[in-house]
Amino acid sequence: METMTKSEAYDAMLQHHALLCKQVAQRSAAVGDAVEHGREYGTAVAAFVAHIAAEVLPHAMAEEHTIYAAAANHPGLGDVIEEMVGEHRRLTDLAEQIATEQSGPAAAASARAFAELFDRHVAKENGVILPALGEDPDVDLAQLLVQMHRLAEAVQQGGSTREDLAMPDSEDALVALFLEAASDLARAGHADRACSLAASAWKALRVPRPDLAVRVTAAMHRLASMTTREVVTFSGSRDRRGPEDRDGSDPELDVRTLAPAQRHEKIFATYEHLEPGAGFVLVNDHDPKPLYYQFEAEHSGQFTWDYLEAGPRTWRVRIGRVPLGAPG
Repeated sequence: METMTKSEAYDAMLQHHALLCKQVAQRSAAVGDAVEHGREYGTAVAAFVAHIAAEVLPHAMAEEHTIYAAAANHPGLGDVIEEMVGEHRRLTDLAEQIATEQSGPAAAASARAFAELFDRHVAKENGVILPALGEDPDVDLAQLLVQMHRLAEAVQQGGSTREDLAMPDSEDALVALFLEAASDLARAGHADRACSLAASAWKALRVPRPDLAVRVTAAMHRLASMTTREVVTFSGSRDRRGPEDRDGSDPELDVRTLAPAQRHEKIFATYEHLEPGAGFVLVNDHDPKPLYYQFEAEHSGQFTWDYLEAGPRTWRVRIGRVPLGAPG
């Protein structure tokens, strides 16, 4: 690859993009086909999310450190690069959304949205960024291609995107082993402990390794469904006010129209602005039990959690900040 001409490197990038689009389209179609024909669709969803985490997101992160870095200061491309990076974040959000949808039609719609956004994203890169770099005599496309493949392989093997990507570590393998162990723990009757551990892993991974955080989030929803703990008796995190003390004035936060990643951001931001003893009522379209474990990882002993309505179509949970001086 080191001896490639600029033209050969350009063509290789286009071919790789075409392959990625084809693979994404096939896996998205597999989810939609399973749902349309009433077949079990979980396997297709898992395959799609695994492909995104293993191939698409590592490629995207490697692009940001090579192709996008070279184009960022190119005349007229700064705004485009900012937009493209934003689309990478949206693709990551959609991957989490696919993994956590609660129904077949919703999973199919999210998979289709991912494929459509990815197609538009690649078309923009092929039609705007690569031609501009190809015409720039100061840009070595062949060298950028070498670097991009090396960095993508490092991410796939567990390398960090924030430090030295050329030096892969064992994060990916460790996460895979961790999730396998968490599943075994849940099957052995300790799903609550497995969920708590998964939430701690999610907290550690969500900023430096969003691709791995997606995998952990998907696993958390599966693990949470295996818990036997009653949803209204989360020990140590119940609202410390009795029903007679509530006046119904807590504001509602309805997140049903938001993507999962946006839901979490909005919910945590709302909590951060609470005064001690205050709360809000979360309205959701599925049991937010995995969110409880994430709150436990982020704000252990500092929040209250009280189910007001538990399905089957709507869930309402009062989330509060522990009053000052309240026992932990």
